[in-house]
Amino acid sequence: MVRILDATLREGEQTPGVCFDPHIKLAIAQLLDEVGVDIIEGGHPAVAPEIKQVVKTLASKGLRATVSAHARSTESDLSLALECGVGFLGIFYCVSDERLSGVHRKDLGTAVEHITRAIRYAKQRSPDLVVRYTPEDTVRSAFRNVAEASVAAVQAGADVISVADTTGYMIPGTKNNMYDFIRRLRKAFDEAGVHPKLAVHCHNDRGLALVNALDAYRAGVDIIDACVLGLGERSGIVDLAQLLTVLKADFEEGSGWNLAKLPALYELVSKHSGVPVPVTFPVVGENAFTHCAGVHTQAAIQNPLHYQSLDPALVGREMKISLDHMSGMASVRYALEQAGIRGLDEELERAVLNRVKTIGRTGRTVGASELPYIVEWCRKQAGGSDGNAG
Repeated sequence: MVRILDATLREGEQTPGVCFDPHIKLAIAQLLDEVGVDIIEGGHPAVAPEIKQVVKTLASKGLRATVSAHARSTESDLSLALECGVGFLGIFYCVSDERLSGVHRKDLGTAVEHITRAIRYAKQRSPDLVVRYTPEDTVRSAFRNVAEASVAAVQAGADVISVADTTGYMIPGTKNNMYDFIRRLRKAFDEAGVHPKLAVHCHNDRGLALVNALDAYRAGVDIIDACVLGLGERSGIVDLAQLLTVLKADFEEGSGWNLAKLPALYELVSKHSGVPVPVTFPVVGENAFTHCAGVHTQAAIQNPLHYQSLDPALVGREMKISLDHMSGMASVRYALEQAGIRGLDEELERAVLNRVKTIGRTGRTVGASELPYIVEWCRKQAGGSDGNAG
């Protein structure tokens, strides 16, 4: 079974303008734990004392999920992270030729010594700690560099190697695809006699983070990173709700996941990040299970599967019918029934539909609370009293 690492509290805060208060981080972590993610990345303790305190608090909270810290491969960063008592530690260091020569000013051999020294230090301080090494910008680095550094990292004690598509570079169906990269890396590990867990961290610069993560899943990765709302640097990373829903609905993963908690989680993160949930966002968007056009609604009322491939109950949602200028009689009758308004004759129903369409042409929809007022207006305009409201 694949494991899910949620990075909302670390990668998510790298979204410009996003910074969660400590008590909100605890609330987010609690909901993530209830959803059923396996690893919660609490933050990078070296960035600020407040982040270190949050990571330390989360690690002592007794969550079912493992709490992780993020760290550069320096002794100072590692020490701060280890002081938090986390069970999972992510260490990163780029081994691309360009970064080695232009930023680190090291050759590959010296870089590998630096990486392995950091891993051995962490393992010596905390032998039971799960250590993940990430060759940052993995997929654009020379493969030989990635393989050599990763094999050495595992031999030094790393338990997980993370493949980072740091710039959203991979494209399914091309020579640069995640499925082939994961299979090639796994083969290199087998040939070297090392067998780490493999993780994947996909950025969304080209809008392909989810499909790249699923490519990695099909190739057999053990851990996939995601964020609530797909938050993160630039265009963010894989959206958590979409990933979990596809894995559960289509790949039969996550027997212990409680996806009905997702709407509450997204509402909390959206409110305190200042990032709205787009109405058309899959799974958790306001319109994700809302039907509008008359042909759609008539069929969906009879059988939702005519125009839905997901059961909204899976994620704690319900099917909705929108009333606006696109509505037909089936939509109005369904909405009247849902509102408990019965006994209208066909002429009055037609008047209600016409009024709904008129309002819809102004650019808004008619909600359930407004519908009784429209019925009453139309009844009075007809000069009579057909049926009952309520």
